[in-house]
Amino acid sequence: MFPEYSELISQLKGKDYDFTRLYEKHQELDQKIQNLALHLKPGGEREIDALKKEKLQLKDQLLQILQKAKLN
Repeated sequence: MFPEYSELISQLKGKDYDFTRLYEKHQELDQKIQNLALHLKPGGEREIDALKKEKLQLKDQLLQILQKAKLN
């Protein structure tokens, strides 16, 4: 995620609690989506779609933090 910001991500993960929390939640959702996709069950697609939407919102928030930090 965001390879162009890899150095900044490393810096923020050690300093910014909110960024770290969002980043870890994003990673957690990514893993959960992958696990659900491997073991599809009835209703699983709806759950995966909901998780993907939540993950995308987190990604947008992370990008905003990264762009703001880059300007400073």
